[in-house]
Amino acid sequence: MKMKKTTFYLALTFIVLLLAGSFFFNNNSRDNNLSGDAVETIEDSKEINEITLGMKNYNYYPQTINIKAGETARIYLDSSVYGCFRSFTIRELGVSRYLKTPSDYVEFALNKKGSYTFACSMGMGTGTLIVE
Repeated sequence: MKMKKTTFYLALTFIVLLLAGSFFFNNNSRDNNLSGDAVETIEDSKEINEITLGMKNYNYYPQTINIKAGETARIYLDSSVYGCFRSFTIRELGVSRYLKTPSDYVEFALNKKGSYTFACSMGMGTGTLIVE
């Protein structure tokens, strides 16, 4: 009976590791997903605002980003950002990108004024993008 419990726990551990690996590699292969009426093509935008987010107190820092409508935001995550925080999303705009290294970025232009929440894919770290 002891052998069967050990085999069961070993199989369960293998399945959990397999699922975790699948989730990790699936997030690594994500591309930019841009949609919605607030997003315009990059070519139409006037200026690129390069923004680098870090991590402070288990959240994105700075937590508020301000840009003008019609401008492009290019967002980087510095080396202090780790874990699921590297999977950057703005759900209201359909923006989702796994930024594996500090040189990776997500770029999008906004033409609609408003306030948009950005977060990691799990919704743990958050911030606000304000388009004026």
